[in-house]
Amino acid sequence: MINLNIGDIEKNISKTNFNHMEGVVKNIIGLTIEVKGVKGFVGEIFNIYNEENKSIVCEVVGFKDGNLILMPLGNLIGISPGCRVERTGKQLSIKCSDELLGRVLDGIGNPLDEKELTLYKNYPLEAMPPDPLKRRRIKEILPTGVRAIDGFLTCGEGQRIGIFAGSGVGKSTTLGMIAREAKADVNVISLIGERGREVLDFIEKDLGPEGLKKSVVVCATSDQPALVRLKGAFTATAIAEYFRDKGLKVILMMDSVTRFAMAQREIGLAIGEPPATKGYTPSVFAMLPKLLERSGMSDKGSITAFYTVLVDGD
Repeated sequence: MINLNIGDIEKNISKTNFNHMEGVVKNIIGLTIEVKGVKGFVGEIFNIYNEENKSIVCEVVGFKDGNLILMPLGNLIGISPGCRVERTGKQLSIKCSDELLGRVLDGIGNPLDEKELTLYKNYPLEAMPPDPLKRRRIKEILPTGVRAIDGFLTCGEGQRIGIFAGSGVGKSTTLGMIAREAKADVNVISLIGERGREVLDFIEKDLGPEGLKKSVVVCATSDQPALVRLKGAFTATAIAEYFRDKGLKVILMMDSVTRFAMAQREIGLAIGEPPATKGYTPSVFAMLPKLLERSGMSDKGSITAFYTVLVDGD
């Protein structure tokens, strides 16, 4: 006769995870992938396997009729209805380390030289801003090394400044001058939606070897998926936060916040958000303060931020 312990059975059942870890691709429309047979949460990372069993990383961006809506962090070529989808239960994070100085990363924090980091700390891409009651006040001047700025538009340590201009008038040149000459410990430079040829031009011509030595460059070019361009801004901000938490003076430069907003608009329209002001979806106006509020002073260090903005008509 078999003795059944009902208490042990109930305990094992309560510990069992009944959430399905795998599903299948149901449909692909434009930039979005509809997945059925699996649960997930917004921001969760999934792997989709094509017929050659190669994985494509995607993120949950919404839901429709009980199914998940995913967007890729890579190329969709090879994905078809019925492809296996695997849940990870994790959100995107990046490896932060002093070894990042002098290196160029892609939009999700992978070094483009493909060399591994030996010592690192994982930082979430989308973190909370510093507690407003723990932010130190802006009291000190941060010399940028650009006489026109230091003489007429003095910048405070921990301040956030917008550089408004059209295309081709010298925004990148100005950022390169600040990166080389400013009295800061670390520069984090984010190039969002730039043309591919402009990236190397900026690194070699505007930034130069002297500026690159104390800089981390995050690059998400215009040919990358909208989600990668969006994450590039958060990746740069997370790296700046890592150095700020070490008590350093950090300069964060983003070129441009307009293309960050355009990337979020693409994502919003793809998942069915209604367009609002100038075609931008409501999520754009919610996303911008989440990004911008993370820079500034904290109780440990400071992030002085320069965000370029393309003016109307450009």
